[in-house]
Amino acid sequence: MSIGSSPPSVRPPGGGRRAERLAPYVLIAPAVLIILVLRLYPLLLGVNYSFTGDGERDGQAVGLDNYTELLKDPVFRTALENVGLLVLLLPVAVAIPGLLATFIHLRVPGHRFHRGVYFFPAVLSPVIVGAIFNLLLAFDGPLNSGLGYLGIGPVDWLGDPDVAMFTVVGVHVWATFGMALVVFLAGFSTLDPSLLDAARVDGASLPRVIRHVIVPGLSRTIQFVVVTTMIGMLTSMFGLLYVMTSGGPEGSTYLPEYYIWIQQGQMNRPALASAASTVLFVIMLVVGLAQIALLRRTGRES
Repeated sequence: MSIGSSPPSVRPPGGGRRAERLAPYVLIAPAVLIILVLRLYPLLLGVNYSFTGDGERDGQAVGLDNYTELLKDPVFRTALENVGLLVLLLPVAVAIPGLLATFIHLRVPGHRFHRGVYFFPAVLSPVIVGAIFNLLLAFDGPLNSGLGYLGIGPVDWLGDPDVAMFTVVGVHVWATFGMALVVFLAGFSTLDPSLLDAARVDGASLPRVIRHVIVPGLSRTIQFVVVTTMIGMLTSMFGLLYVMTSGGPEGSTYLPEYYIWIQQGQMNRPALASAASTVLFVIMLVVGLAQIALLRRTGRES
């Protein structure tokens, strides 16, 4: 071989190419195995168990009897109505951290202090949060005392069936939006700053910048936050419900998650609880897919 000439390329043998093709599957195999064993398999067992009976009919196939009983149960229907309420309140729960992240990204005065303060509630236990707000929202608590100084009558925040669910949802949003705020801030790091600069040069107002620049640029981040926030509302409010209202007053603050715990843990009806779990899973799946489809269409229109 002459001096200065490049060495001949060496092709990997057939076994080496096969190993390269298999390497990605080998790397993801542990995660897939964990999902199959700890997630998918228990889910299938729960769905299958929902078609069996409780009590004297334990283990016997009962068809759709459990689902029929759920639809006849006024408490479960209230839980489903509350799910609809959560869907209606979801835009507010997503808009709050989104707007705060926007102000922080635009470096409003005190943005560093605000960043830490807004995230602080996310590290608190739901039990602690519930206990704190039980004191603040008591009928003779500080909040109603402050309203009294303004000439406003006291509000039974946790004892009025028409108000209690809104109160618990508001506390949940306050306690959890810090995580969504962090996700939005991470999304802003991927946003092209030249687009914001061009909007400022053109004299665009903040609402127009948000609608035509920020929302399209953060469409994937918004999709992620919407889905995770909805899942959190449906599956992570048990602690607050248990501490603040225990499903009351008059069952007005029941959610499927709390209903499942009551049937499984107190009524000893695991098959009915499995049916309620299956309904909750289907609701989460349908709502999540519908929200993603709507956000994608909105992003294309923008």
